[in-house]
Amino acid sequence: MDFKDQIKLLGDRIAKLKDQVNTEEATKNAFIMPFIKELGYDVFNPFEVTPELVADIGLKQGEKIDYAIMNDGEPIILIECKWHGAPLNVNNASQLFRYFHTTKAKFSILTNGIEYRFYTDLVTPNKMDEKPFFVFNITDIKDNQIEELKKFHKAYYDFDNIVNTASELKYMNELKALINSEFTNPSADFTKHFARQVYPSVITAKVLEQFTNLTKKSIQQYISDLITERLKSALTKEDAVTKELETNQVTAEQIKAEEDKIITTQEELEAFMIVKTILRQRINANRVFHRDAQSYFAILLDDNNRKTICRLYLNGGKKYLVTLDDQKKEIKNEISTIDDIFKYAEAIIKVVESYDKVKELV
Repeated sequence: MDFKDQIKLLGDRIAKLKDQVNTEEATKNAFIMPFIKELGYDVFNPFEVTPELVADIGLKQGEKIDYAIMNDGEPIILIECKWHGAPLNVNNASQLFRYFHTTKAKFSILTNGIEYRFYTDLVTPNKMDEKPFFVFNITDIKDNQIEELKKFHKAYYDFDNIVNTASELKYMNELKALINSEFTNPSADFTKHFARQVYPSVITAKVLEQFTNLTKKSIQQYISDLITERLKSALTKEDAVTKELETNQVTAEQIKAEEDKIITTQEELEAFMIVKTILRQRINANRVFHRDAQSYFAILLDDNNRKTICRLYLNGGKKYLVTLDDQKKEIKNEISTIDDIFKYAEAIIKVVESYDKVKELV
């Protein structure tokens, strides 16, 4: 099960349990600790997750932050918890504000186990921003939010990468809120911007009132038309696919029959583990996937069939390892046993490095 499935499963579980969780401590145990665990951290290892971290601040002695995610003995993420029924706002984040500038942590989270608010110091260095740069509801989390959350996973955590996107996330969230506000109740300035371009005379108070209503209706109609057009486009594509399936007389039973012919052998799985072992010295092993086909066994980077690391032909009279050169041309290498894959370690690593190099350039 991948990270997205795990987070959505946790969100579903929390939605079912929330009526039975009635205290802050229960919220921590049932909602927040499992969330930290899904981020890849061992909640029972104080070297990774320290509960009730103490950092004395001036006259405030013995204050504790609920959780601190640690790295090399220093906190990197501070977490302040509230009961899931309590609203989150800047007023109940006072401890986070105080702790933020006294520790080396550059990220903090205020949460009630359902809503998560992520903060950093975009406005003033070493001072926690009043507005979060990333907010989501775990019971209704979107796929794009899961991709952003994944950056905080232990396996993918990269401080510079998160900082580079934090500013963009912050301003995008504020812009979306502003757009929503203007679309729902257009302001005078917003209305005047459009009215001046279509109305030939002076924009009086009466004209402004008239155009406020017209602007709101026009926006609603435009969004409705846009949705209708998208639905029509989707239905057209679906009809085209259906027609193609009917033309080719491809049925669900035939597809299943083809899939049933694919049998992943123990030898193929062992070969997959050898390739993962080779690549472990250069990339996170979680990025290496396999897909089986009738004629060959493919090993992919990031589960992307456009990023083929190699192909293995192990079920015929002879065994082959196929890699790709810079022009995507196949290089076929005969092997006696799967242990011979180690002989081509350099070529396998080179393929992966070429994919990551292209990603950096983009």
